[in-house]
Amino acid sequence: MTAIHFLLKLSTMMNHIKKRTIGLSILLFVALSATVAYILEPDTFGSWFNSFYWVMTTMATVGYGDFFAKTVIGKIFTIFLYIFGIGLLSLVIGKIIDAIAEIGRQRRAGKLPFLGEDHVILINWSKKAQAAVGEILSYTPDCQIIIIDESGQHPLEQMKQVHFISGDPSSDDILVKAGLAKARAAIIFGDVRIDEAALVDGKSLLIASSIERIAPDVHTTVEIMQEKNVQNFRHVRVNDFVLSHDAVSRLAVRAALQEGNPEVITQLISRSHGDDIYEVPVDRSWKTYGDAFQGLLRQGATLIADRHDLGINRRLTDPIPAEARLYIVSDEATYRKIAGKMG
Repeated sequence: MTAIHFLLKLSTMMNHIKKRTIGLSILLFVALSATVAYILEPDTFGSWFNSFYWVMTTMATVGYGDFFAKTVIGKIFTIFLYIFGIGLLSLVIGKIIDAIAEIGRQRRAGKLPFLGEDHVILINWSKKAQAAVGEILSYTPDCQIIIIDESGQHPLEQMKQVHFISGDPSSDDILVKAGLAKARAAIIFGDVRIDEAALVDGKSLLIASSIERIAPDVHTTVEIMQEKNVQNFRHVRVNDFVLSHDAVSRLAVRAALQEGNPEVITQLISRSHGDDIYEVPVDRSWKTYGDAFQGLLRQGATLIADRHDLGINRRLTDPIPAEARLYIVSDEATYRKIAGKMG
């Protein structure tokens, strides 16, 4: 019983040793063992490096047999390496495996910070957020996506491009851990765990204000539950917002009264169906909106807006302002051809 108690106590002590201490200990052990082996049998090994090589192959249990101890004391030292060296190496391997497993556990629990850039942050997990992940990856397959949610489990663990941060999304520490300052965009979805719409918007407003304070240059989009709260979000300078229930209701009515209308809208808002909306650079030869409209039409695209202004097709004689951002409807191949030609 005493021996078992000693082994259990030794095992507990080894588990509490820091990884850096273990690493330094094994390096010291190997270097010292190689030195002792060379001192004991200099003729057998010929150089310190050969004795180092022999110690490593012995501890790793590969034992090629090109070097081996020939004296009694050398063989005794070999037995010592078998007992302590192999055990020490096994401990290191175990620690490495534990470290890898711990990284996996922390990733699943959302404890690891994200160190990349040009990523998209999705806040508050829901079915809408899940659909957004698919839409983002269909648009930019290489995009890194960060999910911030107060749950303690990675919702899309199998997707390596999706990183999870667990915590309060209005907290500065959590937003910094998600790499907000270097993000491409942030999308705030309404928290489906809250029943009252006003409280949902209140939480989203708090998150949006935190984002705008920490990283005002990051493009922020918010899902808003109640239209009366739009002014509050404009006050914190949110870039874009989507009225959640309003959009669904409008599509449902149009599906009932205008056959085919929702299908057109679906094609425009979904990257994976039909044509899409793209921003194109302004050609220097275009002086008016009419020039741009005709030039794009000849290439198979339809000009629809300058930034948020959808009425430019009624003002084709107006000059294109210097700060114009033109949007078209086309398929991806046409967009790439236009962008490449003017890029």
